[in-house]
Amino acid sequence: MYNVGLAYLFWLVSGFGALGFHRFYLGKIPTGLLWMCTGGLGMLGSIYDFFTLPGQVREANIRNALLSGGAAAGRDGAGHNGWRYVNDGSSRIVRERKETVERVILRTAKQNKGIVTASEVALEANISMEDAKKALDTLVSKGFADLRVRKSGTIVYTLPELMDSDSPLEDF
Repeated sequence: MYNVGLAYLFWLVSGFGALGFHRFYLGKIPTGLLWMCTGGLGMLGSIYDFFTLPGQVREANIRNALLSGGAAAGRDGAGHNGWRYVNDGSSRIVRERKETVERVILRTAKQNKGIVTASEVALEANISMEDAKKALDTLVSKGFADLRVRKSGTIVYTLPELMDSDSPLEDF
């Protein structure tokens, strides 16, 4: 993690930013070279950096977290990154494990005594209804869930392992 105080120290040591040491520190090599060759763009860039350095440090920390997180073991079989990056309100970036759609389905079904609908999954997982239906249909095709209809006519998916035996359902 980059530090604002250290960035300001590099800014000061490099002739009030004219040599761009702070930019090298933040991983901005091309603009560091530009600052070094032009005296911080005639000191205008150096003055700009003085006021924006905390934001530049924050951006460098985000970039660093994303780059280091991409190679982490959080990847699933499809090559998607299984992590999400959240700003916790301070200048820190926190890496959290992203919940899979299958896990959302299981959690929702457990809360609903083994019964779940595509709209509930879409709402809980923050995905489209079509994606929720595809995920539920995949569980049905693999034999983990059943497609049923309530007495009211509503189509629901059931996970027998999580069901309450008193559920008012009829076979579809």
